[in-house]
Amino acid sequence: MNSSIRAAKLLHVLAATAFLFAAASAGNFDQDVSITWGGPRARILNGGQLLTLSLDNISGSGFESKNAYLFARFDVQLKLVPGNSAGTVTTFFLSSQGPNHDEIDFEFLGNSSGQPYTIHTNIYTQGVGNREQQFRPWFDPTTAFHTYTILWNPSRIIYMVDNIPIRVFNNYAANGVSFPAGQAMRVYASLWNADDWATQGGRVKTDWSKAPFTASYAKYNAVGCVVSAAGNSCNGNLTGQPWQTQGLDGNGRNRIRWIQQKYMIYNYCADLIRFPRGLPRECKLPRF
Repeated sequence: MNSSIRAAKLLHVLAATAFLFAAASAGNFDQDVSITWGGPRARILNGGQLLTLSLDNISGSGFESKNAYLFARFDVQLKLVPGNSAGTVTTFFLSSQGPNHDEIDFEFLGNSSGQPYTIHTNIYTQGVGNREQQFRPWFDPTTAFHTYTILWNPSRIIYMVDNIPIRVFNNYAANGVSFPAGQAMRVYASLWNADDWATQGGRVKTDWSKAPFTASYAKYNAVGCVVSAAGNSCNGNLTGQPWQTQGLDGNGRNRIRWIQQKYMIYNYCADLIRFPRGLPRECKLPRF
């Protein structure tokens, strides 16, 4: 059995595991989120088990979580816009409010029919981002649901796809690297038109004859420290839940190296043209 077949089988097994995890712990959109824009273009269906966002030439749509969190694990299953999705951006991200906000992004950049999506990730701290990494999916993200995870704990941020880590951003505050640790964030999701930059740098525009474009969300789940006027549900302390200290073991480090070698298409830490005076400080510290 060659290495490509073994790798494909491993990814299939890991995807099945992630699906079972999400199915066992899924929340309810009616209870957990609010439609914030787009009117009837956003719909909660199947008793709160499915949420669809649509985009046409008038408007996109979006939702946000009812709760805000200071550290948590967020999972959602997502099926992206099929066919010619050029110009569209589907998102699942965390954000605080204000000009000095923190933000942890999953953005899915559409493409022309037959071309792969781009999985775009970025992290903002105190209003400053510029920490992009981009990947190609190793599957068709439009034909079936796949699980996307943002794990945010005091030590690190881990992005996962079908429970496979694709990116880690460690808390190197002690080394002078800012880390989102002081502002509560809500979950946001949207489907919107970004044909000025999303596909091939804006060269390929949205084909409105294909509208409405629709993305589907399922099995949303958030487990973490809820912040409200009454305080923090974790009382500002670790409470022994696995996500609060989760990192990468040896297998996880091997998986993320393999994913980044095979499927990463952009890494800000390798962009010497963009940072001619030197790469950001975290790029010189251990990645995993």
